[in-house]
Amino acid sequence: MQMELTNGTRVQEFLLMSFGGGQQKRTLLLIFFTVLYVLTLAENFTIITVVFLDTHLSRQPMYILLSSFSWLELFYVNATVPRMLIDMTLPYGIISFSECFLQFYIFFSLGSTEFLFLSAMALDRYLAICHPLQYLQIMSPNSCYALAVTCWILGFLWHVVPITMISRLSFCGPNVIDHFMCDAGPIFALACPPLGMTPLVARIFSNALILGNIFFVVLSYSVVIFTLMKPSFEGSRRKAFSTISFHLIVVTIFYTTAAAMYLVPAQGNQSERTKVVTVFYTAGTPFVNPLIYSLRNNQVKEALQRVLRRKTTL
Repeated sequence: MQMELTNGTRVQEFLLMSFGGGQQKRTLLLIFFTVLYVLTLAENFTIITVVFLDTHLSRQPMYILLSSFSWLELFYVNATVPRMLIDMTLPYGIISFSECFLQFYIFFSLGSTEFLFLSAMALDRYLAICHPLQYLQIMSPNSCYALAVTCWILGFLWHVVPITMISRLSFCGPNVIDHFMCDAGPIFALACPPLGMTPLVARIFSNALILGNIFFVVLSYSVVIFTLMKPSFEGSRRKAFSTISFHLIVVTIFYTTAAAMYLVPAQGNQSERTKVVTVFYTAGTPFVNPLIYSLRNNQVKEALQRVLRRKTTL
């Protein structure tokens, strides 16, 4: 797909400006994000491997979902970070129009899938605490896998309409994106008017996804907390609160950054703010989430020790 600039020439690519500053700053950022990227891959692969190899964890619904979530985090971080690292070694990155919108679609679809996964995990905790007798029957391994697949399918269908509409806008130039990736705000900034209903449709889809999932998670955990305050949970209350606190931390971090980007209208030129927030939830949260969710979990630690002992005895 091609864009026509106002001077009549045709442009088939965007220029990604990545991070500003001198070469020394860019080098330090490149080293930092490379280390963060490698650690993120190692953390998530560790969780996937431990859950797969440990027969105790692989049968539990929560850890089936956590393992699927780690796969999602791997795809999510690889959707933007490798290209960002490559572009940081250059004055600017060059990305074709079709590649830009493919990255845009994949990134938003994976983000939507992550929202849905967080809701699925909230549902899991709700059923485990509020309906313990029916929990294992409802959240059987097959049900967990079906729930995970549903999150993936809905996540990749959610933004098809708005992103298709955005890709059909006219672009007058310039073709410089002051960002390290193709995101909604910078792309809309390059589109020439009239934009029609496209911005409104895109905002409706984004807001419905974000607000709908926030409402579901808040409602689920509100019921869970209310249930845990009952006298019958006095003996197991501390352990249950410890479990859901990890979930709530991850949800709060991800939802806060996403809301800051897509629910709060930007005022003026805030490209640096946009980059900082975007890099936090594209590179930062996939690194932090495994630490919060699993690697600080006693069951995961014990399973990791069992797997390592099994490997050393072979």
